[in-house]
Amino acid sequence: MNITILMGRLARNPELRYTQSGEPMAVCRFTVAVNRSFAKDGDIKADFINCVAFGKKGEVVNQYFHKGSRIGVEGRLQVSQYKDKDGNNRYSTDVIVNEVEFIDTKAESGAAGTGINNQAGQTTTNGFSISNADDDEDLPF
Repeated sequence: MNITILMGRLARNPELRYTQSGEPMAVCRFTVAVNRSFAKDGDIKADFINCVAFGKKGEVVNQYFHKGSRIGVEGRLQVSQYKDKDGNNRYSTDVIVNEVEFIDTKAESGAAGTGINNQAGQTTTNGFSISNADDDEDLPF
């Protein structure tokens, strides 16, 4: 069984490219910074995990997520081997994305804490939001 579930923040903006095949497909690479659950010295440490999303999922990640966005990812771990320009064997470990989840809205990502009225007309409470506006035009579905 090979299932990987991550929740964290994008470490940098996603990079979107298209394959050169007959029917181009989107390939989006991004890195998720995931906090470790505990640390010896009380310092918060993070793991930076490379992810790859293909097709429509890759386009959605590129369009709606940016550096610092909270994201949930479900996928599978894949280890690839390749030769660099000097002929040395190199390995790459990536999460191949099956599903992507929006963890917070654009307005919430700028507001820290709970119980804050944000500019979109929503009230947040303990990570949940109650929408007071009918503006769903920026949702990808």
